[in-house]
Order: sequence, then structure tokens, then C-alpha cells
Amino acid sequence: MKKLLILVLLSTFSLSSFAQDDSDLGSWYMYFGNFRFSDSPWAIHGEVQYRNHNMVGDLEQLLLRSGLQYNIKSGQASFLVGYASVTTGAHGDIDAGVHENRIYQEAILRQKVGKVGLMHRYRFEQRWVGDTDLRTRFRYALFVNVPLNKKELSEKGAFYAQVYDEIFINGKTPDGPAANQYFDRNRFYLGLGYRVSPGMALQFGVMEQTGNTFSKTHLQFSAFHQLYSKKQGQ
Repeated sequence: MKKLLILVLLSTFSLSSFAQDDSDLGSWYMYFGNFRFSDSPWAIHGEVQYRNHNMVGDLEQLLLRSGLQYNIKSGQASFLVGYASVTTGAHGDIDAGVHENRIYQEAILRQKVGKVGLMHRYRFEQRWVGDTDLRTRFRYALFVNVPLNKKELSEKGAFYAQVYDEIFINGKTPDGPAANQYFDRNRFYLGLGYRVSPGMALQFGVMEQTGNTFSKTHLQFSAFHQLYSKKQGQ
């Protein structure tokens, strides 16, 4: 596993050097936090995503998302409603950009096939981009997590591979050239994760994002953090 980790690090440095001269390669730095109340199905979700047109310095998007989550006791499903603040920057112009307010609802279903973990995420978004009228969007993502050296993904020291694909479909859109373009984009991802502790995982991967008129590759660096409130008396 040490050799595998070294290979990932070397690949990261090589791609970083390549990205200095190639604006087609972007980078996303992401933190996902989930604060779970003890002996309660409720949790507070929060995330920060700093996305760049290149490796660093040319802002593509800053996304701040939060929400209130309800978890089924079995762990097989959760439901969330929340808000996102999204600032999108123009390529090569740090002073140009547009702000978006977003409300969203989502359902997550989890299942296991042998050792492989599957997660289905359904999300519905209501979006106000700049001064435009309401637009809506449907998203479906399938995540596949494959443990590599442990029986369970949640075990400390576990390495795992993750593959996911997410499709975006526009619903209501403002009048204009894009009004009838129901397909918005698709994201395909392949990555490697490491479980630092039962409540913390780090992940590195490559994601290809494809739309009607564009295609771009992104490196993704992610941290997933699960926090629990202390029980009374502790």
C-alpha cells in the first residue's frame, strides 16, 4: 500500500507540473463535514468547494453548501434539505463573476453488493443565477466504493477505490438560447481514498466533466469528516 500511495503522490506532482501550461486541466479542493447528534437521526451537513480553472489562482467556482439531514436508523437512506451559495468566476479574470443562490432537496440510498458499497443520490435544485429568473435542475449520481485492503470501508487504514457518474438534467430554465437544452452536463470520476480514522477519509481522483459545448478534466482533492456530539454524562 505504501507503493500505491507513493504512485498517487508522484502522479499528482506530475499532473500539477503539466497543469501550469495547460488550462484544460483544472483542480477542485473540497471539504465535506457532517455533524451527527448522538442518539438522534438528525445531522447538520456542511461543505466547502474551491474550484480552479487551473491548479490554483484562477477561480472557477467557490461553493458553500449546508443543510439539515435526516438519517434512517438502518443507515440505508438519508434525506436532506439545504442551501448553497455559489460564486462562479470567469476564466482569466478574477474581477468578473456571477453569484448564485440555490435551494436543494436530496435523497440518498445505500446498499452493498458483497464488499462493494453502492450509493444512489437524487437531488433537485432551485437556482437563482445572477439577476435571472428561477431555474431548476435534476441530478442523479451513482457512487461505487470498492475496499482494497480491508473488509469494511469504515475501518481505519482502509484504502478504497471510488467510481462515480452524475448526470444533470435541466427542468425550468429562463427564456433564451439555452431554454430547451434539457441535458446540462455529466461528470465521471475515478479516485483512490484512504480512511485516516473511522470519522475521516481523504480522497484523490480525476473527474471528466462534459457538457453540450465543453469538456474539461479536473483533479479532485477531498476530505470527508464525520463528527458526533457527545452523549450526556461523557
